Amino acid sequence: MELPCRVVVGSGAVSEIPEICDDLKLKSRSLIITGPNTLDVMGKEISQLLERFEPEIMVSKASRMDEVDRAEGLASEVGAGFVIGVGGGRSIDIAKLASLRRDVPFLSVPTAASHDGICSAQASITVNGETTSISAHSPMAIIADTGIISNAPPRLLSAGCGDIISNYTALLDWQLAHRLRNEEYSEYAAALSDMTAKMVVAQAPTIRPGLEESAGVVVKALISSGVAMSIAGSSRPASGSEHKFAHAVNRIAPGRALHGELCGIGTIVMMYLHGGDWRMIRDALRYTGAPTSAHEVGLDRDTVIEALTSAHKIRPERYTILDAGLAKKAAIKAAEATEIV
Repeated sequence: MELPCRVVVGSGAVSEIPEICDDLKLKSRSLIITGPNTLDVMGKEISQLLERFEPEIMVSKASRMDEVDRAEGLASEVGAGFVIGVGGGRSIDIAKLASLRRDVPFLSVPTAASHDGICSAQASITVNGETTSISAHSPMAIIADTGIISNAPPRLLSAGCGDIISNYTALLDWQLAHRLRNEEYSEYAAALSDMTAKMVVAQAPTIRPGLEESAGVVVKALISSGVAMSIAGSSRPASGSEHKFAHAVNRIAPGRALHGELCGIGTIVMMYLHGGDWRMIRDALRYTGAPTSAHEVGLDRDTVIEALTSAHKIRPERYTILDAGLAKKAAIKAAEATEIV
């Protein structure tokens, strides 16, 4: 089990980075990996704060393996003793893998609360044109500045809510795999994941973009979800049939929607297939501003049906309710019943 040593969430949290690095006894030079947009939002500020750690900045524009190679090479070249991922999923995932390869600590500094990758030991990287989940390691510390995160585009916060709420069906799929395939199941990890999803659903009516309180609620939930995955030793507590659906959509129609948005829509229909309260899922997503139908994210009916009927081919080793294969007529019925098409 690999868990963060320090988690700091709050307004102005980024100013604590030098102290956190001292507390963790981090030495030598540092490598900051950030994106073109987040460089000005926070990357340059962190570089100034860590001046005595002689920071080098790498600006990454894509979540590809060649960018991981570039980050690893730069870390080696400058002799980086630790790596900081600053930004959204791309920068943090590249930092995770580059630091793992270099066998140095990794710090996560998210600028948006859009997905649980800010804490998890999994990295999403594009390999041969497809998004692939790769085992990495958890951050030694997470510094989430709610002042910065609350100013991120509203769509990112609602996507983060979608990613957390998807824990509902991920857990149902995990329990199903445990019963039918005798897959290892962690009660502790499942309980933490379940509590996290329920917390966001309960507070969904009060979650609003631009509010630091809302940013704090969502980012803490994303961190808890990441911790659940670390306890389980896999992404099982937060990734099931709804994630397979999201990846299938991206395979058919890439770049149409954010990951958390597709997971949220997928959770609605997967909860229907599990015989659960899919309306509760839909209503919670609507409260947070997340999309609840395909047309809201520019997807047509045929794409959704194809994704539903082909999703079982994604990560076939991970058993879910879809893995017997969903017939086209059943997929149409489920999509129409839940009004996602």
